[in-house]
Amino acid sequence: MDREELLSSLTQLDFMAVDLGLYLNTHPDDEEAIQAYNQVIIAADTVREKYEEQFGPLCSFRSYAADTQNWQWKNNPWPWQSEFNYSLAGKECK
Repeated sequence: MDREELLSSLTQLDFMAVDLGLYLNTHPDDEEAIQAYNQVIIAADTVREKYEEQFGPLCSFRSYAADTQNWQWKNNPWPWQSEFNYSLAGKECK
């Protein structure tokens, strides 16, 4: 997967984790939802690790510093730069 595909996948998985977390706030005994939540978290962590291996850290406070000689966080596009935002062309809600 390229950078855009990884970010899109991670965005979707993180959204699912938040959504399931909100559901579990009101349905704390739903074992199926708990299993789904844990699966989504594992999947998101896997995608996050793959992204960070290829493109550098996503968060300055959550990611390991892979390079002990260079703080890579500063190398990624910043949120106000156009490269930061991946394209959702053709994936808009209808």
